[in-house]
Amino acid sequence: MSPSLTPATRERLRIAIQKSGRLAEPARTLLAACGLSWRESRDKLFCYGESLPVDLLLVRDDDIPGLIADGVCDFGIVGRNELDEQAGERALIGLPQAYRELRPLGFGNCRLMLAIPESWEWEGLQQLQGLRIATSYPSVLRQWLQARGIDAAVVELSGSVEIAPKLGTADLICDLVSSGATLAANQLKPVETLLESEAVLAGPAREFDDARAGLADMLLRRLDGVLKLKDSKLLMFRAERETVPALSRLLTDSEGLVTLPGGEDGPLSLQAMCHGVVTWQRLEELQRAGAQGLMVLSVERSLA
Repeated sequence: MSPSLTPATRERLRIAIQKSGRLAEPARTLLAACGLSWRESRDKLFCYGESLPVDLLLVRDDDIPGLIADGVCDFGIVGRNELDEQAGERALIGLPQAYRELRPLGFGNCRLMLAIPESWEWEGLQQLQGLRIATSYPSVLRQWLQARGIDAAVVELSGSVEIAPKLGTADLICDLVSSGATLAANQLKPVETLLESEAVLAGPAREFDDARAGLADMLLRRLDGVLKLKDSKLLMFRAERETVPALSRLLTDSEGLVTLPGGEDGPLSLQAMCHGVVTWQRLEELQRAGAQGLMVLSVERSLA
């Protein structure tokens, strides 16, 4: 039997993530990298935290903002598109803001875009006046149109938005685009971006004032550390002392060159933590500037 999901318990943190879908596995991987582990319930809807008092709720993506608003969970990993859409819906009916985006997480990237039939010539936003736009994100779309003074009809659909122009229920669409393959298959082309979306960590609008506060701070610190190191590499090499200024100029995305202990004679042993992409071209530039014996190491964890 899984533990109670009512908001009464305040000794543990609860994080809601997708049960299945494109954000589910990356979310679990990210949280595991923060040192979390769980015991899954038989119904596979609840994971009890074993390494730390941090539990997981496995739910639908579009349920996560509401669960945070109702206090059923404390954090959620959800698409920015869903978070913004439901925030707009709450504002429309006069409900206060109950959650906020805390951290972008760098996966699940996509764009909410306008797409028109391939046969059309795009002439700019004025072309939208008086047209019908099909979407599953009516709140975001209405706000975007209103901010630009565009009078267009919003046709709300729960799915298969891309076929609306073929069916004659809309003139164009507003939908999430990742690769663009679905648009192309339906003879549509993207023309305007409304929202750059990705998975985000969402939390309540108010700070915690009980035992969860310390847990939340610790989780955010670990999360920041993992995200910072996600694409980081440790460079180790040797170089003559006179080449160090030139090498430093090539490592602007690093935390600075560190000289390792060694003898006074001969080349210096150096290392640098780089937070950008370390390509073959970069390594060759460093080699030409005087770096010798370059090694690129992955970084799993780091404490300041």
